[in-house]
Amino acid sequence: MSIGLSEQEIFRREAMQQLRNLGIDPYPPETFPVNANAKDIAENFEANTEAYQDVVIAGRIMSRRIMGSASFAEIQDATGRLQIYIKRDDISPGEDKTMYNTVFKKLLDLGDFIGVRGYVFTTQTGEISLHVRELTILSKSLKPLPVVRREEDGTIHDAFTDPEMRYRQRYVDLTVNPEFKQIFINRSKVIRTMQSYFDSNGWMEVETPILQSVHGGAAARPFTTHHNTLDMPLFLRIANELYLKRLIVAGFDGVYEFGKMFRNEGMDRTHNPEFTSVEIYVAYKDYIWMMAMVEQCLEKVARAIHGLPIVKFGEHELNFAGPYEKLSMYDSILKYTAIDVSAMDEVALREVCKQINVPVDATMGKGKLIDEIFSEKVEHHLIQPTYITDYPIEMTPLAKKHRSKPGLVERFELFVMGKEIANAYSELNDPIDQRERLEEQLLLAGRGDEEAMAMDDDFLRALEYGMPPTSGLGIGIDRLVMLMTGQTTIQEVLFFPQMRAEKKVKVVTVDDFVNIGVPAVWVPVLNKMGFNTVEELKAGNPNKVFNDLGGMRKKLKLDISMPTKDEVMAWFV
Repeated sequence: MSIGLSEQEIFRREAMQQLRNLGIDPYPPETFPVNANAKDIAENFEANTEAYQDVVIAGRIMSRRIMGSASFAEIQDATGRLQIYIKRDDISPGEDKTMYNTVFKKLLDLGDFIGVRGYVFTTQTGEISLHVRELTILSKSLKPLPVVRREEDGTIHDAFTDPEMRYRQRYVDLTVNPEFKQIFINRSKVIRTMQSYFDSNGWMEVETPILQSVHGGAAARPFTTHHNTLDMPLFLRIANELYLKRLIVAGFDGVYEFGKMFRNEGMDRTHNPEFTSVEIYVAYKDYIWMMAMVEQCLEKVARAIHGLPIVKFGEHELNFAGPYEKLSMYDSILKYTAIDVSAMDEVALREVCKQINVPVDATMGKGKLIDEIFSEKVEHHLIQPTYITDYPIEMTPLAKKHRSKPGLVERFELFVMGKEIANAYSELNDPIDQRERLEEQLLLAGRGDEEAMAMDDDFLRALEYGMPPTSGLGIGIDRLVMLMTGQTTIQEVLFFPQMRAEKKVKVVTVDDFVNIGVPAVWVPVLNKMGFNTVEELKAGNPNKVFNDLGGMRKKLKLDISMPTKDEVMAWFV
């Protein structure tokens, strides 16, 4: 007996060995020639019954109704579920009925993968089913799936809903809650729609480094690592902006990249340390042109998912058809706080933050202070798609100075449901101005601002070779998918969100139990009964423990001596 395995896990391992003893490989290496899926059969069988007389399909066993010489089961593939009908004499046509009586009825479990060949028919109750002629075991499941039962009226019993378990064991979540697969199907559709739109305009998808020697392109704290061969520090990219701009310098008119970014910052409902974004840079354009492009792109995305530009999100109906409302950064703060910060210096801004209860610290410069006011007092009001434009120059070191408003830059951010979705500039292509801006960032870093940008001399050298007027855009894909699928937490749209380290159960040794008088051979049995620590055992009922030990001895067919009742009682002293 293996300590730490449940009773079910033990039985499944025993079944696996019995299959091998019968000459059946529970993990066969051969290709299984699937020619249909559950969705195809459900949607098309009745219109063309003759096409489904030799069907080969595979999937997990999700339910079984074992009867005498015939049984029903449900298998689930990537597209849905299909009922199968199995007769003993069909899968065991000769004298030997082992395949049905032993393999199917006794050695298969819920969660096992099987492949079946047969013909589709409709049962007397009107359910489309597959009459099985051949059955092949494809993979033995050694851990039992959570049993989630769904009634015809939609009632769900024993649902697998604990977020901690769902996010940590996504492979189980999507097996027993297949309805959540649609979120990820739509996520893929969002990305493909955007790629198609960009490609149709002649912009090229590219790849840029993830490991970078200088962290730049955004205000964020990076993850740091070390390359042994080069003996130098490297950073996981916080943005790919500066490399994409190098490609505009190189002569490409439009480039874009979907990729993972990494920021060593907080985690909440809308932040994950690694996230997906798309950045795109188009030569000879400005941020005004980019606003129109974003509206066209996001309307296409909404229509691809919902058929309309209207997206239902909670109690709101979000309209992604342009034009979107536009507010300057200063005007938005004035609108929602009645405070005009446009002419304030750092000292005055600190006083305002104190008056309106916006937390700040000594490392923050003027731009960061304005950003904090905006985040605390404005963002949550921006429900419908809204452009916030014309940011203070201190907030945006990589954007071009505003053509008509001194002290500002040509930048916009798109907000929806109170969260930033997109960020875009008329890109700064003056190498002298850019160097001065990055030098100012170094001063902020010296004050302790861990999100200040680093000096990138190679990027500045690229600009000195000349970069044409360019507009650049970044869109957070995870947040966009949240909007398009009605999800309120980023974890729901990531297959494998970052989690805290899994809590380990206290390691209890056999000696811990032996020290209170438990014979070593009985410790695994107590573990199977749910007593993983001495404290848990002592909290139990001695009489019940004694009776249950006898039941487990019989059930597990253990050839070990039963302790006396007095011996068991002594464990609880």
